[in-house]
Amino acid sequence: MGQTFIFLGILIFSAHVFSAIFSRKKIPDVLLLMLIGIVIGPLFGFVSASDFGKVGSVFASLTLVFILFESGTDTSIQNLRDSWKNLVRVAIPSFFLSVGLVGILGYTVFGLEIKASLLLGAILGGTSSAVVIPLVKQLPMSEENRTVLVLESAITDVLCIVFALAFIESYKYSSVDVGGIIGKVLASFILAMMIGVAGGIAWSSILERIRKIQNSMFLTPAFVFVLYGLSEAMGYSGAIAALAFGIVMGNTEYFEFSFLKKFQQNNMMKLEAHEKSFFSEIVFILKTFFFVYIGISIPFSDMTALLYGGLTTVVLFVMRLLLTRFSATNRSSAFDKTIISMMIPKGLAAAVLASLPEQAGLPGGEAIKYITYSVVFISILVTSLLILLNNRKGVKRFYKYFWGKNENDTNVEEPTMERTETDIFDIAKDNIQTEKSTAVANNDSNTTKQ
Repeated sequence: MGQTFIFLGILIFSAHVFSAIFSRKKIPDVLLLMLIGIVIGPLFGFVSASDFGKVGSVFASLTLVFILFESGTDTSIQNLRDSWKNLVRVAIPSFFLSVGLVGILGYTVFGLEIKASLLLGAILGGTSSAVVIPLVKQLPMSEENRTVLVLESAITDVLCIVFALAFIESYKYSSVDVGGIIGKVLASFILAMMIGVAGGIAWSSILERIRKIQNSMFLTPAFVFVLYGLSEAMGYSGAIAALAFGIVMGNTEYFEFSFLKKFQQNNMMKLEAHEKSFFSEIVFILKTFFFVYIGISIPFSDMTALLYGGLTTVVLFVMRLLLTRFSATNRSSAFDKTIISMMIPKGLAAAVLASLPEQAGLPGGEAIKYITYSVVFISILVTSLLILLNNRKGVKRFYKYFWGKNENDTNVEEPTMERTETDIFDIAKDNIQTEKSTAVANNDSNTTKQ
């Protein structure tokens, strides 16, 4: 037990070091955390995913709820208005193209049945909120495109869940009910959003009173858990409800409707800076353990699944690159387009859905599980490496040539993650020199006056 606590303490310290490395060297911390999980799990066998039992899936869902809630509080309604067209142009086509391409691969190369192939495509169609959100927060993108990627990760998680469950249900029948799937998607989105918005309005109206309760900081996340669980119990998307709740709490001025005034005893309150900081710390800790858990869960015993996973990942990245080339707006800089084309890592939703076909006894269920786990690992690895290599001159030159000329890139310096120590010392040296010159000039002026 003592060794376990020592490891946990070292892991948290390491996570902060990895975060600093990401800020300075562009080596994503999520990749380093996954490698720790691989070392203590599949490589040396100190721990396995089965050791966590049901706690593993609960912990994964807990991490997702916190990440989506915190992301919602940082999302501006104005940015939503500005970015919804980009969301429709990039996120939705990306999901359906992924389903189609993976379905073709599964049927022609992996030897799966057509329904199993489409099921695999639905599982791998989205992007991971737990991966995308921490990454884009540390990248110098425009707020509009950052919002697009965050919303895409939340929405495609729902699409993956709904379509995957619909394909599993289709095994009971002779055909797939397309109309039923679309209805489920719309119901899951709209009704979950209504639950989140209503909860946000109600909670922000009583937040002033809640703050007077001793040790009340954690009551807001507790209310998010209630909304998430309520939405899931009703068959809707708990993820969308948590995201909508966070958006309301971060943009209360847009939800102060006159007809609600008579039901509200206090004004709607936003989250304060220290509350956001507290939630951010929780997300950081949960993210740390989540990615170590993902590393522990990666299966390396099936080399065929790893090969198929690698091929699937390459196909998806090429698709995303071409889609971004023809769908991203001219307002987006070359840097933003590059990041958008890289951001298709798979994660929580795919990992959770991967085991369902095997549990349901469907043909090809085991292959779907292992291929999905392989794609989760390889896609996060590739995304991390691409972000790391994005600062290299050859890579920059390729992407700038691929995107073509863009007036928004004219005379604009390439964004950087953070100033290096050398830059800081140079700036300080220039400031000191400027101050000396100013002082000399003032002395000369005073001498002349005398």
